Amino acid sequence: MQQDCIFCKIAAKTIPVNAVYEDEQLIAFPDINPAAPVHLLVIPKKHIANILEAGPEDTALLGHIMATIPKIAAIAGLAEDGFRIVINTKDNGGQTVYHLHFHVLGGKFMTWPPG
Repeated sequence: MQQDCIFCKIAAKTIPVNAVYEDEQLIAFPDINPAAPVHLLVIPKKHIANILEAGPEDTALLGHIMATIPKIAAIAGLAEDGFRIVINTKDNGGQTVYHLHFHVLGGKFMTWPPG
């Protein structure tokens, strides 16, 4: 756990969130600044700064996250109409919290390209 990382604090339950899903490896909760009618963040409980910092030892964790996102999307009511998964990486990628997280966006038609 990184002491100054807000997502580590959420994973450690020192900052409460309204989790829509949680298991031993990840937690999913609504984004406080939503960019879509449904905007969830899915974070690993293990601190990984960004996708570039994930190593071979994280393969099972990343696979678990990707395999669980459809379940989270179904819980949020997004499975029928679809959704978008976004991973922002570093400054130019729009990353503002340096703890790997997956944005699950839905509830409206998503245009392309994203901004």
